[in-house]
Amino acid sequence: MKIGFIGLGTMGAFMAANLQKSQYKLVVHDIRRESAKAHLERGADWADSPKAVAEQCDVIFTSLPGPPDVEKVVFGKDGLLEGISAGKAYFDLSTNSQAMMRRVNAALAEKGAFGFDAPVSGGPKGAETGKLAIWVGGDKAVYDKHKKVLDAIGDQAAYIGPIGSSTVAKLVHNMAGYAIQTALAEVFTMGVKAGMEPLALWKAVRQGAMGRRRTFDRMQLQFLIDKYSPPDFALKLAHKDVSLAVGLGRELGVPMRLCNLVLEEMNEARNRGWDDLDSRSPMKLQVERAGVKIKVDPAAVDEVMAADKG
Repeated sequence: MKIGFIGLGTMGAFMAANLQKSQYKLVVHDIRRESAKAHLERGADWADSPKAVAEQCDVIFTSLPGPPDVEKVVFGKDGLLEGISAGKAYFDLSTNSQAMMRRVNAALAEKGAFGFDAPVSGGPKGAETGKLAIWVGGDKAVYDKHKKVLDAIGDQAAYIGPIGSSTVAKLVHNMAGYAIQTALAEVFTMGVKAGMEPLALWKAVRQGAMGRRRTFDRMQLQFLIDKYSPPDFALKLAHKDVSLAVGLGRELGVPMRLCNLVLEEMNEARNRGWDDLDSRSPMKLQVERAGVKIKVDPAAVDEVMAADKG
């Protein structure tokens, strides 16, 4: 099996190298041929265009900066679409847009080929060590057929659902991470300005309940199953804690935009009469605003958690 790899930047170079370490024969392409130097020295073949990659390979990967680059590589002159044929599979490892990947998949399907959105998470270090999550959306049977190739790139390749599904998962994951880091910046600057030494503060908070639990694991309690009573920790008590935190920030002159927004969400929830519901109950306000329904079978949630522990 020949594998094509297009985009040998910071992430792509490591992922392509790991494919070579697993003894896969590569055909590579990048807008800068010098980026492929190490891969060519290890036995990869060079292709002058994405079209040439698609003509020679059964499976093609791209690792590109974003949707405009993917559009050019797939739909542009001498692009993948001009060289791909029936039965071949294309995995885009970039963080892309759902609309773009659906468009790509539809265009490939007209030629009997298969498209997948397959964004990765783990950063350059994860790409180098193979400690990467790969979320894949597309045809399940074809995914299963090529799972072994994906395993050469990352240690946690997982099928998510139809085309576009994994793009959504990646955007949710990344956006949550940046929102959390912004909140952490707020509360840590407040803590340091209040007199705590940064290392001591970090060592202390990481031993608390939130520090010991994966960020998204907290969603299993109340939110996913839409059950906020009996409370794990009552909203009225959490409101007191948040009020104290933003109050301290105000005293110290520390801007805390997100934390004040959290307080306002709690205020609205309390005005709904939710004082004795769980402290996560303000999340219901966003569910209502979004016009969606979130209610997962508790047994299904427990099954996911049990599998993770196993």
